[in-house]
Amino acid sequence: MTAIRRLAFIGNSLPRRCGIATFTTDLQQAVAASCREAATAIVAMTDHGQTYDYPPTVGIQVHDDRMEDYERAADFLNAGQFDVVSLQHEFGIFGGDCGDHVLALLARLTMPVVTTLHTVLAEPTPRQREVLEQVIAASAKVVVMAEKGREMLRSRYLVPADKIEVIAHGIPDFAFVEPDEAKGRLGFAGRTVILTFGLLSPNKGIEVMIDAMPRILESRADAVYVVLGATHPNLVRHQGEAYRESLVARARALGVEDQVVFLDQFVDQETLLAFISMSDVYATPYLNEAQMTSGTLAYSFGLGKAVVSTPYWHAQELLADGRGILVPFGDAAAIGDAIAGLLRDEPGRQAMRRRAYSASRPMTWARVAERYLGVFDGARRAHRLKVVPRPGGTAPPRERTPPAMQLGHFLAMCDDTGLFQHAIHSVPDRAHGYCVDDNARALLLACALNDPAEQRLPEALTARLAAFVQHAWNPDTRRFRNFMGFDRRWLEDRGSEDSHGRTLWALGQCARSDAAPARRRWAAALFAEAMPTAAEIRSPRAWAFILLGLDGYCAAVPEDVRADGSRRLLADRLMALFAAVHTPDWTWFEEGLSYDNARLSQAMIVTGMATRTPAYVTAGLGSLRWLMGQQTSPAGLFRPVGTQGFADQGRQAPRAFDQQPLEATAAISACLSAWRADGDRQWRVEASRAFAWFLGANDLAVPLVDPLTGGCGDGLHPDRANENQGGESVLSYLLGLAEMRRLARATGGRTTPAPLAVAIA
Repeated sequence: MTAIRRLAFIGNSLPRRCGIATFTTDLQQAVAASCREAATAIVAMTDHGQTYDYPPTVGIQVHDDRMEDYERAADFLNAGQFDVVSLQHEFGIFGGDCGDHVLALLARLTMPVVTTLHTVLAEPTPRQREVLEQVIAASAKVVVMAEKGREMLRSRYLVPADKIEVIAHGIPDFAFVEPDEAKGRLGFAGRTVILTFGLLSPNKGIEVMIDAMPRILESRADAVYVVLGATHPNLVRHQGEAYRESLVARARALGVEDQVVFLDQFVDQETLLAFISMSDVYATPYLNEAQMTSGTLAYSFGLGKAVVSTPYWHAQELLADGRGILVPFGDAAAIGDAIAGLLRDEPGRQAMRRRAYSASRPMTWARVAERYLGVFDGARRAHRLKVVPRPGGTAPPRERTPPAMQLGHFLAMCDDTGLFQHAIHSVPDRAHGYCVDDNARALLLACALNDPAEQRLPEALTARLAAFVQHAWNPDTRRFRNFMGFDRRWLEDRGSEDSHGRTLWALGQCARSDAAPARRRWAAALFAEAMPTAAEIRSPRAWAFILLGLDGYCAAVPEDVRADGSRRLLADRLMALFAAVHTPDWTWFEEGLSYDNARLSQAMIVTGMATRTPAYVTAGLGSLRWLMGQQTSPAGLFRPVGTQGFADQGRQAPRAFDQQPLEATAAISACLSAWRADGDRQWRVEASRAFAWFLGANDLAVPLVDPLTGGCGDGLHPDRANENQGGESVLSYLLGLAEMRRLARATGGRTTPAPLAVAIA
């Protein structure tokens, strides 16, 4: 899976004069600087009747009142094969009723959308709520810039917690400087400067600050209040400069016209930073609490300014713990006293500045870009898991009731010794005898069928499978033998590390869930006897199998502290491999892919959940997302890693054939473990897609399963299915079927899963 190569940003763009235009442009530039290999483009929203000389980064513009422009923009993004789209959402920048024109664009996109919400209304109109809910539904993730935004999305809009990210408003990385040098350059030398900047509009509370100036001047006669910013274009369009003129008249009436300076400018960033640098105090006297984000506040805070503000939502969070001063809304006396007090208290003001500057370092655009890139990449990876049929491809089947459990072929493959390894067509092949691998898998099936809704295996057969495993144990080598001839003679003194691990897996699960208490005790005792050898094993897959066994054993014998230590030892070994090998393009434990791959991810997930170790779960989920992306055909079908690629060295793309039932079953188990870990319904879809491989949703559109006997072909060749139905294959199908039937029972046939996510401290 490749890293992000193309990113698009939808929003206003400079030179349009507004805060969202500045934000969109700054974010695009920061992401481009942080990820230089990625191409970026802006889809610029253009307000009615206006034209702008957009830079080359704007790939296409959308006139907010032209529905056809939204459709053209979607075509532009789809044709450009952008990996992710970053949408800046504010009701007023899109056309239609409450900005609903943007929904037409979102509905046509084929890539994931990450939406930054610049406004979250506490009391939306019914149509505003409807539009916002549809935007959120169309988004893979939503970003807000304050914890208040997260809380409101959760409590008022019922957005799932895992869909929300909080990323601060970005700020330039500017040095902590004293104001004197900038004052000299800008013509304010020797003055005490209070600053407010931003587009002028009535909700900014400038009149309150003007009313406070006489009180401030009583303490600091050299004070000057600088109001930097052009009048908001929408206000100019409807009222001209009437609002600005009213403010000038207010200052004149109070006798402070010489101490209030209006600079009617929309300045570039360099000039803006100079003005902020020269200020002694920054004021944001907004009149309304419902201000989720303030870029002007973020910039001033990030330059280490002493800030006095009304307690709108963003200010409450940013200025807490002595990082600024909050005053009541519309209270000129309070804001005047607060500013005058700061100007008199030089040590206190400097301490506040240092606290603000130190707290703002994670907000620099470089750091914010890294956070956004992480969210973009997560959205892209999750999107790769989703099944999107390609033209000419076959859409995978929707979730449906799994088939009945048919055991005829499995029972025919067993004799009074155990389960045969191979079959010729559906006839057991005695020439190749038996192996502990398959008999251990059969013991896992016996445990799976102990569910009251399933028909148990005959007790005599389960006892026979357990006896085979017991007989495979070689106390002289402290390992399990694997291969046995039809004459019941062992062909080796010890089997492979993987067969040892797989046998421990079966014993651990048997210790937890066998129907017979006596057999549970036997399994626990043999597991404990065979477990110490695990420390010598070097196969990562064997580690994974043993971890799956430890999941059962530790639940059955929680007092065995040595087993818990072994569990952490093996999990840490896999974590060390993951840390050493994985890159953004290769999220895996090894340099190549071979067999039973998904069991490594599953082992990390179940171990992390059992030990409450988030790092294990994160590695398991991340690697499984990547693996399932690798195991997806262009038509959106499950395509397991083929055996022809097992011998490849290095990070090779998986070979398509031969495809084995073992891989589908591993994918089913791992995806359902992931679903139980994080509750994401997409894992259920992935499990269903892997199971559908057995039923014909594969590259050849050929079923591998005989629905009457439960027999399963040994694999999928480039031109046909393998008609032999060996022990491993039938067990793979039946184990996968048992899991899918258990899932159907757990969810009651619902299309949305019951919440099973477990919080990890």
